[in-house]
Amino acid sequence: MPEVTERTADVAGIATHWLEAPAASPVLYVHGVPTASWDWLPYLERIGGVAPDLPGFGSSAKPEGFDYSIGGYDRWLETFVDTLGLERFSLVVHDWGGVGLALAQRFPERIARLVIHTTVPFLPGYRWHWVARIWRTPLLGEAFMATSSKAAFRLISRQSNVTPGPLPDEFIDRFWPDFDRATRRAILRLYRSAPPDVLARAGANLHDIRCPALILWPTSDPYIPGRFGRQYADALGGEVSLEIVERAGHWTWLDRPDIIQRVATFLGA
Repeated sequence: MPEVTERTADVAGIATHWLEAPAASPVLYVHGVPTASWDWLPYLERIGGVAPDLPGFGSSAKPEGFDYSIGGYDRWLETFVDTLGLERFSLVVHDWGGVGLALAQRFPERIARLVIHTTVPFLPGYRWHWVARIWRTPLLGEAFMATSSKAAFRLISRQSNVTPGPLPDEFIDRFWPDFDRATRRAILRLYRSAPPDVLARAGANLHDIRCPALILWPTSDPYIPGRFGRQYADALGGEVSLEIVERAGHWTWLDRPDIIQRVATFLGA
């Protein structure tokens, strides 16, 4: 099992924290909302690779002036991989970690293999889920964030996965300390930067990504309908394997830990 270590450095003027473990070949994991690099620990411990805390999340800096948008994270990720000397790497994304797909569209030659878990659709026709619609609404979103509590998150999380009950206590206990005012601000800005037309344009060049791709789409994600797994498969330009994961929700690997080995096999780990 690779040893996971913590790293810090200045990346594009932002104090950045990431987790890193030895890997047979470079792998970049990009987390979604509202987690951070720790979300990928089961993968790092099995496969190795690099998982940053995106600006605004986890232990990375959360500056007021950062561009919390697809374009802002795309440019930051470019600087991050260049800082670490990752010339060519496999990319694993989940949820808003789909910002990594913006980087992949600009530099498809740098992506060796691609794994897409249930990911924000950079595709036409997506309508935001109910929590996102609240976050995208001025004043209502701020009020919702201001009154959020750990108990309320635990209650809402009951719909996230198939396993009965809310998300695991260790998940909630790890996430909650990072969910401060600055992270809540980052989430509001990110969601408000992405109306449906922006999401559709963000995937306009998915066909340029021609590396082998594995799409793992759960049957019970309450946030992103299953049809978008097929749409991603149709939009990508290379050899794509779309696998529907039964008895799994948004954080697929929490319900189905066996998919970590599936990803390891695909990446050649």
